[in-house]
Parts: sequence; structure tokens; C-alpha cells
Amino acid sequence: MQEGSPKPSADNPIGRILIAAMVTGFIALIMAAIAAGYAIRQTNRHGDWVVHTYQVESVLTEVRRLAEQKETARRGYMLAGTPAFLASFDQAHDQLIPRLADLKRLTADNPAQAIPMRAVERRLAELDAAQRATNTLVQDGLGAEALRHFRADSGLQRMQKLRVMFNRMGHEERRLLRLRDGEQTASRRLFSAVVGVAGLLLVLVAAVSFLTVRRYTRDLTRSRAELADLNATLEEQVKERTADLALANEEIQRFAYIVSHDLRSPLVNVMGFTAELSAATQPLAALIDRAEAEAPQIVTEEARLAAREDLPEAIGFIRTSTAKMDRLINAILKLSREGRRVLAPEMIALDQLAEQITDSIRHVIDDRGVTVTIARPMPVVVSDRIALEQILSNLIENATKYRHPTRPAEVHVSAEETRGRVIVVVRDNGRGIDPRDHQRIFDLFRRSGQQDQPGEGIGLAHVRALAYRLGGTISVESQLGEGATFFLSLPATLSIESA
Repeated sequence: MQEGSPKPSADNPIGRILIAAMVTGFIALIMAAIAAGYAIRQTNRHGDWVVHTYQVESVLTEVRRLAEQKETARRGYMLAGTPAFLASFDQAHDQLIPRLADLKRLTADNPAQAIPMRAVERRLAELDAAQRATNTLVQDGLGAEALRHFRADSGLQRMQKLRVMFNRMGHEERRLLRLRDGEQTASRRLFSAVVGVAGLLLVLVAAVSFLTVRRYTRDLTRSRAELADLNATLEEQVKERTADLALANEEIQRFAYIVSHDLRSPLVNVMGFTAELSAATQPLAALIDRAEAEAPQIVTEEARLAAREDLPEAIGFIRTSTAKMDRLINAILKLSREGRRVLAPEMIALDQLAEQITDSIRHVIDDRGVTVTIARPMPVVVSDRIALEQILSNLIENATKYRHPTRPAEVHVSAEETRGRVIVVVRDNGRGIDPRDHQRIFDLFRRSGQQDQPGEGIGLAHVRALAYRLGGTISVESQLGEGATFFLSLPATLSIESA
């Protein structure tokens, strides 16, 4: 939206009304959700207690029925002596024991039920002992004696006292049921009230939003003429900014050319003189060989080592350094011209590419005593091989360079595909990177930590530029002393249109 049109932001009354309406609606929804969640939880809790009360009543009724059945079976066996009554007695007893345990467990949370529950257990135990005594007398053929014991023991009074305890416990559960039913009804009413208030608030917010948007639409219609005038000048502004960008890009190209030309001139001289020195080592070595053959006493050990080892080694170091300088110059040129190179996507097996890169720097890896492991298999991507090889080469070589002084260096390379993107991970156990430097290490000529390793701070800047060209990103996670992990995120298939 262009300048001059009424913007729905906090800078004008319309924006403030819309923001207030949205905030009010959002708060109403949050409060409704919290209140509804509380009401539902309370309803569920009360429902659970109601079900619990029904369970207690059911088990209490069952315990009472089994106790009555035991007494009835005892009396029937005492009067008739039929074994069926004794079997009914034993069956009722076997069923009563677990049901009594259930009743005790279900009422354990209610202190009001503790006293009658203990009384029920005690009286049932006393009654069971009396019942078994009369049953034993009947089995022994002493029916009259059993009847006398029954009358003296007053089994009827025992059962009446048990019934009193059962009634007391039943009254307590019915009282709890009435209380919990009331609480459940109150929770339902609260839930209904919350939903009603939330619905009313939402209706009001919707009405205010509708009226505000309607007013905003009218204002927007009136501002279309002004917007058309602004759009007419927009193309000119874009052309001006495009011209500025093109000028800046040309300036960068000129800078890159000047830098590469000025640096390459002395570099070419150094490389030329190095070649002459290298050529001079051959006749010098031949002279040493001839001197050793004709007059070995004039050839010292220092001269022999200097001609055959030190001088060639020094020339090799010079060539290595000049080659590195040449690579740095080329890197600057590549970094400045990266947007002009045409990418050539092809299928690339990441594990094979990582292995090729590792083999190409094997001498460096062995010299530094680094263990490099490559996870297999890795995904296959369609991307630009040259750019991807440059990225991984830089990351792997950096991982072998900044090692921790107190532990063997290890580097692990892996990759996985997730939702159409491939994440390449290069992890090391080196000295790590300060979190404050996680972004600056990707800037040109910027480095982090102790500067005890060769480098100009170009590599990671080049890596980031290449990653962007490939439609990806590069990031790092690290703590000092704990190693570093670089994450390269790439599309599984590079699109030329977006490159």
C-alpha cells in the first residue's frame, strides 16, 4: 500500500479501533477457553465423583446382600441340615471378601465413612466366627446344641447392628450424591454462562470490526485517485533505484578488477622468480653431486642439505603460498562475479562428492591428524556441482583446521532430506565459535577467535554467496570449546528461474 492511502495501523483511529477489536476478541477467546476448560474440568471431576458415589452404593448393596445371604444360609443349614445351604454359605462368603475390600478402597477417601467401615469389618468378622461355629455343630450332628448357641449368641441383634451400619454408610453416600449433583449442575451453569458471554463479546467485536472495515473501505475508495498518482511516479523511482544498483554493481566489478590486477602483478613476479630458483636448484644439486664424487671433503653436511632438501622445500613453500594467494585473488573475483556465472544443475550424490573432496585434501587431513567420517547413504540433489563442491570443500577444510588442543580432531559429514530440502551437516569437535561471532564469520574478511591459522576471511563469505545462489542458506551452531556444526540447507532440485 502506497503512501497517502489510509493505512489500518496504530497511526490512525481506524487502525486503533481494529487493533482494539482484535485484541478484545482475542482476550475474549482466551478467557472463554480458560473458563470453558475450567468448567469442563470441574464438570468431569464432579461427574467422576457422582459415578464414584454410585459405585460405593452398588458395592455397599452387594456387601449387604451377601451378608444377608450368609445369615440366611446359616439358619437354613441349622434348621434343615441340607448341604445345599452350607454350599450357599461358602459361596456367599467367597464373594463377600473381595466386595468388602472394594468397599473399603472406595470409601478410604471419606473420613466420615472410616468409623462405620471399621465397625462393619469387625461385626462381619464376629458374625462369621459365630456362623462357622453353629455350622460345625450341625455337621457334627449336634443340631440342638447349634440352635442353643444361635439363641445365646443373638445372631438377630448382630444382623440388626450390621444393617444400622449399612444404613449409615448409605445415608452418607446419598448425602454426597446430592451435594455432588448440585456441584455438577453449578458447573454446567457456569459453562453455559461463559459460552454465552464469550459469544456476546465475539458478536460485539464482529459488529465493531464490520463497521470499522466498512468505513475504511469508503476511505480507501476515496484515496484511489491519490494512489493512482503515486503509482505513476513509482516506475520512475524503480528506474532510479535500478540505475543506482547497476552503478554500484559496476563499481564493485571495477574494484574487483583493480584489486586482482594490482595483486596479481607482484604475484606474477614472485611466481616467475620462484620458477627461476627452482630451475637453478638442478645445476646446484648436480654441482654438489660432482663435488662429493671428486672432492667430498669440501662438501659440508649443511651445504648438502641446503642444496638437496632445504632449498627445494623452501621453493615448494613459496609456490604453495603464491598458489594460495592466486586462489584468494580468484576467490575475490568469483565472489564479485558470482551472480553472472550461469549455473548448470546436475544430479549429485552428496556422499560421493564429500568423499572426493576428502580425498583431494587427504594430505592436509593426515598432517593435522584429523579423523573424517562420512555418513552413508546421503541424498542425491540436483544442483550446480562447482558451487556445491566449493561450499563443502571450504566447510570440511575449516573443520579440520580449527582443532581443539586437548582432544583428537574429528569431523563428521552427514545429510538428510526433509520436506523437499536437503540439510547437509558438517560437525567437528574443535575449539568452537563464540555465539557473538556466529553472523560476522560470514562477512568478507571477518574472522573469529584466535588468529593462529592462515586465512583471509574470504571462505565463509564465498560460501554464503554460493549458498544463496543455489537457493539455500548457511548457518552455524557452536559454543566455545564444544566444536561447531554448520548447516547447509538446499532445495532438493535447483530451479534455474530462481537462481
